[in-house]
Amino acid sequence: MIEIRSGALTAAIDPLGAELVSLRDAQGREWMSDGDPAYWAGRAPLLFPIVGKLNGDIYRLDGHEYALPQHGFARRREFTLIEQTADRAVFRLTDDDITRAVYPFAFSLDAAFTLNGATLAMKITVTNRGDVPMPASFGFHPAFAWPLPGSEAKEAHRIVFERDEPAPLNRIEGGLIGPADRATPVESDTLWLRDDLFTHDALVWESPASRSLRYGCEGGPELAIAFPGMPTLALWTKPGARFLCIEPWQGHADPAGFAGEIRDKPGMLLLEPGERRAFAMSVTLA
Repeated sequence: MIEIRSGALTAAIDPLGAELVSLRDAQGREWMSDGDPAYWAGRAPLLFPIVGKLNGDIYRLDGHEYALPQHGFARRREFTLIEQTADRAVFRLTDDDITRAVYPFAFSLDAAFTLNGATLAMKITVTNRGDVPMPASFGFHPAFAWPLPGSEAKEAHRIVFERDEPAPLNRIEGGLIGPADRATPVESDTLWLRDDLFTHDALVWESPASRSLRYGCEGGPELAIAFPGMPTLALWTKPGARFLCIEPWQGHADPAGFAGEIRDKPGMLLLEPGERRAFAMSVTLA
């Protein structure tokens, strides 16, 4: 594990997947998931080059079919540590024979983690190192403790969005994105959290009005989370687990029944040769 520190926080990142596995405060309290394998052992995988599930776990490109697992391969690949100071670490993944067999593009994926006081900033940069346009998506998938340390029962926790969120949510159909016809459980700007919200998989806002939110208990510990420029948001857990995933995405799973080329998949970016795109998320103990 690679650790970085500020006066208020210590973060630990695993080079396998460049995954944030721990975020502790000055009192040593853990703000990330406990990783209980009975529910889900992940902590904060990076989702690349796809977000979510493919229809039939395959995609089509120029007349060929390629297989990719849900959320892509970056979370199972070893990153190289390319920079480290006391409060910052940067990791890099580049294409190799294994990735090109399932994703025939030359890329680099840089994952930068920076602590500044009580804030952890994460910046992920995708670069097309090849000579043809490259389709790609990216998503954050951090799992925070639920309940948060020093707070009340799970049912006392809520999400307060930056803006009111009256729009309906997308249904999940076999891991794929269905129509946006699920009535929102958000009351104006507030979502009161409970296990049964997640009986039918994640809550997905394909185009939320907000680009920040607060997670925690009223009058108690909170996390202020910002995701500027990320167009889609999901919340996910498994009923009974002690974590809540707050997931800003660029892209999402295949729409139900989708059988087109990956370039035409909704939410997919197309990076020109030499082009890079950065994706940001920050977490602040408030």
